Amino acid sequence: MTGTSRTDRAAAVELVGVDKTFPAAGGGAVQALTGVELRLGPGEFVSLIGPSGCGKSTLLRVVADLEQPTAGTVLVGGKSARQARLDQDYGIAFQQAGLLEWRTVAENVELPLHVHGVAKAERRARAADLLALVGLADFAAHRPSQLSGGMQQRVAIARSLATRPKLLLMDEPFGALDEMTRERMQAELLRIVDETAAAVLFVTHSIPEAVVLSDRVVVMSPRPGRITDVVDGRRPRGTAPGGELFDPGDVVDAVDGVRESAAFFEAVTEVRESLRKGSTVSGPLTVDTAAPRTRPTSASEEGS
Repeated sequence: MTGTSRTDRAAAVELVGVDKTFPAAGGGAVQALTGVELRLGPGEFVSLIGPSGCGKSTLLRVVADLEQPTAGTVLVGGKSARQARLDQDYGIAFQQAGLLEWRTVAENVELPLHVHGVAKAERRARAADLLALVGLADFAAHRPSQLSGGMQQRVAIARSLATRPKLLLMDEPFGALDEMTRERMQAELLRIVDETAAAVLFVTHSIPEAVVLSDRVVVMSPRPGRITDVVDGRRPRGTAPGGELFDPGDVVDAVDGVRESAAFFEAVTEVRESLRKGSTVSGPLTVDTAAPRTRPTSASEEGS
């Protein structure tokens, strides 16, 4: 199977032969991406990992229609990237929360709806629901500067969900957080994705983060960025497509259980080795990026 395969439901993201070249000083060019093929299924969590400058963020921006590919096809939910952007089919979150200090927390969450002319009562109701979802209902009237870094990121995630997108694009959203807050936010994200059934394309430099969050970890080479391997992640089963929903209190325990399992450490090692191999590979590669491979059994995930 290749990245061009289809199922009865449109892929959340489908990339076929995507290249991206930027103009350089002196009339030259810098090739950021080459021959990228990837299919992200509905409800699937896929992380992009690779060395700095390999094109992870560029690829995310191409999917978001913030950059135009030099060659290839980009589909989001079966639509062109531009149409998906116009239709608000995805939400996006970056490393910096990007909240507006002159707006309250609730007003920041409402902003995408305000921009698109949604009535005030509907905006307020949606913001209230989302702040409850991320555990910040009591902070709706606060200003961003009154919140911790982790709380600000939760507001940013709530804002990215305002339009009920089927896809979240996330560029190192926890990169600026301390380790303990980062781990809590990882569990929080899985709970939110579990409840909304959104697919996620997630950029990170952290191998453990990619493994614990993802159904699949996509490994990219140094520039020009291309996919060199796809490794099965260890996303807790209750948060995977088709799995039973977790009770909110169970997600932290499930994530902690994954982090302590032998299968988790094996996957971390596999990703690390793939990154090392990818840094020495040149020329075209054939990698199955169309669908998740068979995941390990629950017993192996628990290390028993």
